[in-house]
Amino acid sequence: MFVSAAGGAHAATVTEVKINGLDEAMALNVRVSLSLVDAIGKDVSGRRLAYLLREAENETREALEPFGYYSPRITVERTRDGATTVVGDPATAGAAPTATTPAADAADTAAAPEGERRASTSPVTVTITVELGEPVTVRRANVAIEGEGGDDKYLRADLGVFRPQPGDVFDHTLYEASKTRITRRLAERGYFDADFTSRKVEVTRAERAADIDLTWTSGERYDMGVVTVEQTPRRIIRDSLIERLIYWEEGSYYHQGKLDRLRESLARLDYFAGIDIEPHPENAVDGRVPVTVTLTPAKRSVYTAGLSYGTDSGAGVRLGLERRYLNDRGHKLLTQLDWAEKRKTATVQYRIPAFAWLDGWYTASAQYYDEQTDYIDTRKIEVVGSRSGEVNERLHAVASLHALRERWAYVSPVKIAPGVQPVQYQYATFLYPALRGEYIEADDRLFPRDAVGLTVEVRGGLQGVGSDANFLQAYGVGRWYRGIGPRNRLILRAEAGYTFTNELVDMPPSLRFYAGGDRSIRGYAYREVGPSTLGSDGKTYALGAKNVLTGSAEFEHYFNDTWGAAAFVDGGDAFDDDQPDFHTGVGFGLRWRSPVGPVRLDIAHGLYDPDSQYEIYLNIGADL
Repeated sequence: MFVSAAGGAHAATVTEVKINGLDEAMALNVRVSLSLVDAIGKDVSGRRLAYLLREAENETREALEPFGYYSPRITVERTRDGATTVVGDPATAGAAPTATTPAADAADTAAAPEGERRASTSPVTVTITVELGEPVTVRRANVAIEGEGGDDKYLRADLGVFRPQPGDVFDHTLYEASKTRITRRLAERGYFDADFTSRKVEVTRAERAADIDLTWTSGERYDMGVVTVEQTPRRIIRDSLIERLIYWEEGSYYHQGKLDRLRESLARLDYFAGIDIEPHPENAVDGRVPVTVTLTPAKRSVYTAGLSYGTDSGAGVRLGLERRYLNDRGHKLLTQLDWAEKRKTATVQYRIPAFAWLDGWYTASAQYYDEQTDYIDTRKIEVVGSRSGEVNERLHAVASLHALRERWAYVSPVKIAPGVQPVQYQYATFLYPALRGEYIEADDRLFPRDAVGLTVEVRGGLQGVGSDANFLQAYGVGRWYRGIGPRNRLILRAEAGYTFTNELVDMPPSLRFYAGGDRSIRGYAYREVGPSTLGSDGKTYALGAKNVLTGSAEFEHYFNDTWGAAAFVDGGDAFDDDQPDFHTGVGFGLRWRSPVGPVRLDIAHGLYDPDSQYEIYLNIGADL
């Protein structure tokens, strides 16, 4: 039996509104469109409730039209005091509702005594069930660009992927997105006079058909005009240096991508706190658009200081000074000191901007490193000269020349007592070139859901040409990210390195491969996996290996936009000429998308030795 909702004068409280029969996107759009939702938790009169229930059908119908459904079958049910009634007859859904105004509802509520309204209030649950029926599809689509832009191959490509196409469901969201994309692309490619000559969509409900008539006139395409650079409130970099970043010729065709690339190049220099690049098509002369670049200097000196602690290195202090620009030629200076009880590093780096061939830097650096831990007693000095550059937006390359002097011993450092044999150190000198490439294609480098990252490095030296031994090394690591549904991620990682040499004994620790620890094989301590030796103190020390092979598979699930959990399995080995002896580790972790970047806390256990301890890892920072 079907009953009308109108006529009840008792007050009620809407406690819940359920929506059935729709996917997540449709249900959300319906929910935000319902006046009933705004009434949840509030006392409303019977007349007001009846009005909201009748409006729910119309509001639901209108909320589904953007998805192409113009004739859905909608049933609105009210459950009160255990009894469920249907608002109106579903067989006549869509008929004009009886007029009831909010003003009349308010008057009805006011007429009832306050005590009576409070006493008769009872909870109400509303359920809206939708049968979508047949959607409206596109019957005809006339989408075109008239004028010079009609011959632009990139704009023609955009027209070719316009959605919806004939035969597709007429989805308003897709239609508006496609229309906006072409309008924006016209402006990006310099058609500043573009406008609509026709913009019409006719929907025939009875035939469930939509006809699209959408036409732009592009006008003429503008060209790049004069570029004016202003540094305010003071000039810190000579104009000739900035002008070298403007790679296009005045009078070449206009494209917003040229300005975007200039902005990225200026940002990478890190000289400026503010970069404002503004085209002025309204001031164009002879079809050439002038461009104004306004640059605000960044703070010249950046000082850093902090405390550190590591289980291997002990307590320490970290100090740094960076000069973003030493002179108007844009030279940079970086000095950093990490001074801990058992591990010390001092670095000086000098950089000069380089724009020929690839935008990048000429860099000269020197580093002193001293480590005296339970793992090793080593000291090295390394001087590096390099040239880095952006091959394109995804590929970064570095060519470098290294001069290395290193000494080491795999023993625990102890004070030399009378009659005790001194520590026997090994020494090595190497001069070698290296080439490194890093490729990243990601939808979001901070938290990627569709990304590939690949790093490859090749380095080698010749005995008698500055090196104590012949060697050639190839190393690569790849990462793959894929979102699965709205709250899951699959992460795969693979690492491989190989050394061609017959004199591994002469290779210093810094030129060997290791496995174990975070970003390698979780479940094992740092550098635990691979060749090792037993020291005179009875402890095991990693020797490093000629080769390394590791891999990882990780699955993440997020409970909301911030917190998630992960399960993973890692495996691999660092080995010499023999076959790898694979070690496997398994574990789980906690994930937090913090304001400063992803935070990862992992607990893992190695399966190679059942008695091995659990290892804990904490990481903060971007995935790529």
